[in-house]
Amino acid sequence: MSAGVPLLQAQAVHKHYHGVQALQGVSIEVQAGSITGLIGPNGSGKSTLFDCITGFQAKDQGQVLLQGQDISGMAPHQIARLGLRRTFQQLRFFPELSVRDHLLTAAQSSPGFGYLQEMFSTRAVRQHEAQMRELAQTVLHDIRLEAVADHAAAGLSYGQKKLMELGMALMTQPKLLMLDEPMAGVNPTLVEGLKQNLLDIRARGVSLLIVEHNLKLVFEICDTIYVLDQGKLLAQGRPEDIANDPRVMQAYLGRREQESQLD
Repeated sequence: MSAGVPLLQAQAVHKHYHGVQALQGVSIEVQAGSITGLIGPNGSGKSTLFDCITGFQAKDQGQVLLQGQDISGMAPHQIARLGLRRTFQQLRFFPELSVRDHLLTAAQSSPGFGYLQEMFSTRAVRQHEAQMRELAQTVLHDIRLEAVADHAAAGLSYGQKKLMELGMALMTQPKLLMLDEPMAGVNPTLVEGLKQNLLDIRARGVSLLIVEHNLKLVFEICDTIYVLDQGKLLAQGRPEDIANDPRVMQAYLGRREQESQLD
């Protein structure tokens, strides 16, 4: 990647559903080594933008570049293999599978894993599996789930399941990790620990793009923040700039007033 080229560029992305404009020419960038926030009122298009970037939905117009490579039209698993991994608002896991096995299963989508090689259990595959087990142990330590590594996922608390999902994403050794509301539903006592996890991930060289409604967290850890409102880019800049932008305050307060009138 050439110096100065952003790790991720989403350029003029459009998406509509039966005439409803969910995204209207939205452009964002994520610099390597940064934590970038994506905020906005409910229904502003944040998760839709995530889907369009990661290939889970086809955009109508626009372009997405990862390290300068056009990934528009690629399938999600192809994009993941290039180093872009995401999480979802709704947790997805196998209830009877252990935490460790969830991490090892996620590692199958990482670079260097091939189905044909696995079938014949080649030496390369055995080495890869050994490396993934070592990595899983490191990740379990980093996300503080070593004590429950061999417990079934169904028995975890909600916060622990969130950490497990984070660990699964880290097993693919991504360049960019996109987190869709990582703090949603998490006990407030665990938020500080999760915040430290995110800072630790960035310190290990993984860039982050975060959709999050916990604005206090976003302003504390993000280098750059983008604000969406009704499918359009409303504002972008440093946390202190966004915090003092009257348009952002009006977008949030205006939406809350509308919702209160409907109650």
